[in-house]
Amino acid sequence: MIGLTFSWGLNGVAAKLSYGGYNPIFVTLARSAIGGLLVLWWCHYRRIRLFEPDGTLWVGLLAGALFAGEFILLFIGLEFTTVARSSLMVNTMPFWVLIGAHFLLGERITLSKFLGLVLAFLGVGLVFSDKLSLPSPSAITGDLLSLGAGIFWAGNTLVIKKSRLNSAGPEKLLLYQLLVTTVMAAPLLIWAGPIVREVTLLANTALLFQAIVVVAFTYNLWFWLIRRYPASGLASFAFLTPAFGVLCGGVLLGEPLSIRIFLALALIAAGLTIVNRPPRRQIYEANDA
Repeated sequence: MIGLTFSWGLNGVAAKLSYGGYNPIFVTLARSAIGGLLVLWWCHYRRIRLFEPDGTLWVGLLAGALFAGEFILLFIGLEFTTVARSSLMVNTMPFWVLIGAHFLLGERITLSKFLGLVLAFLGVGLVFSDKLSLPSPSAITGDLLSLGAGIFWAGNTLVIKKSRLNSAGPEKLLLYQLLVTTVMAAPLLIWAGPIVREVTLLANTALLFQAIVVVAFTYNLWFWLIRRYPASGLASFAFLTPAFGVLCGGVLLGEPLSIRIFLALALIAAGLTIVNRPPRRQIYEANDA
């Protein structure tokens, strides 16, 4: 999970760099298509069966639509706001999962988890109130789009946990997402402006990093994890993603950072820690074991 969260924190930087060569919709389309082909090759190499009927088609398309919406919102949002601010907004995902899991999965919100939610949303409020790291007035639009991406990410996770997709192979699960993303993103190219901006080695490398490392490898591993662990429990390391995103944006892109951004990061991290702390009874049982 530490490796995953670092790659996801760096993903925002890679996306921003790839926009120097291509528009955001093309980046979404290209990384999904390349990543999908790599996953198909892996399945062929390992002789993993993908096309046997298992009742997952329609719910797989729904999960794919949520996945596609997440990245379309995220990548358009990064055109307006910074990687640091976007990373904090997207990674409110565990808290939306917590709320959804309360109603859909029977994972009840306790008093301590509610306190964690309050701390996290105070952190979100700090991000929106922070004018020092605001790159332009339109950055609020990017922040809201990134927040919407986090909600879509949570919806995708809940659909997988609630449906037959929870028993599907991670490769098949990922291919549903990538196929739908490719189909949904393609028509949007008409309204996204020029596809090619200024093709450089840096832009191409950033695009390939997203397709090969993030999409084909880390997402496959993520879907393998969410089939085996509680939806809210996987968020125990999630605070590292916005931390890595904030630091990578500041160090690699020279983005403006202020004390409020770091206070927001601290509040979100504290909220995640409280939300994912096991009940005292479980701690005692673990110690006894």
